[in-house]
Amino acid sequence: MRSVKPQRKMRGNPRNNAARAPARAAREKPSAQKPFGRREHLRGDIFARTGRRLRAVFSRPMLMMSGAVVIFALLAALFVSGAIGRGIGAVNRAIDTVVADAGFGISEIHITGNSHTPYRQVLAVLGMQPGQSIFSADLTGARARLAHLDWIASAEVHRRYPDAIFVTLVEKRPFALWQTPPDASGISHIAVVERSGGVITTQGVEKFHRLPKLVGRGAPAAAADLVDAVQAHRAVAARTAAYAYQSGRRWNLILDDGVLVKLPETGWHKQLDVLERLIIDDAILERDIAEIDLRSSTHYFFVLKSGEKKQEVRGKET
Repeated sequence: MRSVKPQRKMRGNPRNNAARAPARAAREKPSAQKPFGRREHLRGDIFARTGRRLRAVFSRPMLMMSGAVVIFALLAALFVSGAIGRGIGAVNRAIDTVVADAGFGISEIHITGNSHTPYRQVLAVLGMQPGQSIFSADLTGARARLAHLDWIASAEVHRRYPDAIFVTLVEKRPFALWQTPPDASGISHIAVVERSGGVITTQGVEKFHRLPKLVGRGAPAAAADLVDAVQAHRAVAARTAAYAYQSGRRWNLILDDGVLVKLPETGWHKQLDVLERLIIDDAILERDIAEIDLRSSTHYFFVLKSGEKKQEVRGKET
């Protein structure tokens, strides 16, 4: 049986080539492309012109630096003249007015804890005005300014919306009056001091005349224990007019009739007991006494106003 093989179509068949030609022509048709590089027609609107000018400026470093210097000089002149500050202030005031009109303007300031600091002084230091926006109130600055007042130990300032400011003050506690050492001009002052020795103020000290009186350099920082011990001895406390600190080492008591009592550097607690007994039991202050020396643990020396000296040993006068 004879096999018949189909003949392959030649690639160069004109009929096949004619059929593929349109498809190849369609694929090989060049697409329209935009020319690479500068545009043939530049835009003529204001934004395009401004952009071209800016590119021209930035392409020249010296011209750009000159422009920056000019701009900086103008800004500096505006700051120096205060124009910028005034403008910002005007904007802030306008904002404050709008906020206050909305119900957030300060209308109440409550102050507590000011026993020795006048109310008006606190208000002045706060620096807040009625109708001011509560949001613009400088609470941190107000606390710092209050802390610089003589009597203020600490201060808290809080907003309470919509329109109130609350100020809570803790004042320093007066402990004694201190006669300060003379300054360069030879003038000494009387100051109210804290228990820790810190000076509170030198103003209005006459109101504290009942406080213990301290004399001597460094006396406020060292007086607390002695003052407490003297206050525990009623007879001694009733007659003590001042506490004099001697060379930063020991104390003298100055009694109300001018009698000077010398205390030792250490062990003065027992000597206060002795002084209490001398005042109550022996009526020592009824004598013509100018000085009582209690610095010895075994001997007590007395100096009369006449200058005569006497000594007592364990209760026996010699």
